[in-house]
Amino acid sequence: MKFSSKTLENAVDALSSLPSIGKKTALRLALHLINDSTEKSKRIAESLVDLENNINYCKICYNISDLEVCEICKEPHRNKNLVCVVESVRDVMAIEETDQFNGTYHVLGGVISPMDGIGPGDLNIDPLVERIAQGEINELIMAISPTIEGDTTIYYLSKMLNDYNVEISTIARGVSFGGELEYADELTLGRSIVSRVPYSTQK
Repeated sequence: MKFSSKTLENAVDALSSLPSIGKKTALRLALHLINDSTEKSKRIAESLVDLENNINYCKICYNISDLEVCEICKEPHRNKNLVCVVESVRDVMAIEETDQFNGTYHVLGGVISPMDGIGPGDLNIDPLVERIAQGEINELIMAISPTIEGDTTIYYLSKMLNDYNVEISTIARGVSFGGELEYADELTLGRSIVSRVPYSTQK
């Protein structure tokens, strides 16, 4: 792709570095912003700078937050004894959309994947154990994508928490094996949460 403007080329390169955006889509977006008269590009740029400078992670659950503690953890009507363990912030959003869960969350930040060089120490596992050690949590729902890496992570966590008085359950397998949680439809995901089943390492 040849450009008559280095500025345009730099914009296309930046936009195409985003997931699912190729060079042609990036070029269409850049040209749209050039021809837009509503200062849309300025608003986008300002919001991205704000995102970079002001976004935080909740010190309790590691969800994205504007403050030290996220809005979900601060909500008084939430069941603090029930924690849903997920891989990513996107999974929190997907589960919230179902309106079927009234507990709190813990975002691991991924799953154990030796092939990708991701071990337990790379995830937010120790903070989860610390939360459980405080004695307030009665049940963990492992809402982790049903993949080999996801099952490995659930197994590891269950072994680590074996000495704690906490019930561990997994979402019902309405979500097909190998699928990612964030792409499940709301009805299927909601039913999977409600119909969760006890987890056992005795397999």
